[in-house]
Amino acid sequence: MNAVQNNHEKTSLFEVIAESNRRKIIDYLRISPRTVTEIVEFTKLSQPGVSKHLKILREAGLVTITKDSQSRIYHLHGQPLKEIDNWLEPYRRYWEERLDALEELLDEEE
Repeated sequence: MNAVQNNHEKTSLFEVIAESNRRKIIDYLRISPRTVTEIVEFTKLSQPGVSKHLKILREAGLVTITKDSQSRIYHLHGQPLKEIDNWLEPYRRYWEERLDALEELLDEEE
């Protein structure tokens, strides 16, 4: 699992995305790259608060930065999320099997 160095502690990718404001930023960047100003306006967080979240997301490998004149543009880099998707796969299969069994049971009752 990808880890972030934060105050001399290891932070897992799960912990990084557990924070709702960071998930909101990730969702917003999924639509298109954004400046800090756009992210501040969208999230209604302070600029320092957004910068703190972006730093954590950058350290986790979830965002990258490009410069455009005076602006920094933040881009989603979703590859680290593949780790979470891989981890969730057995649970998806678990629930699909149970839902299929429930569907069969309900079909039999009709």
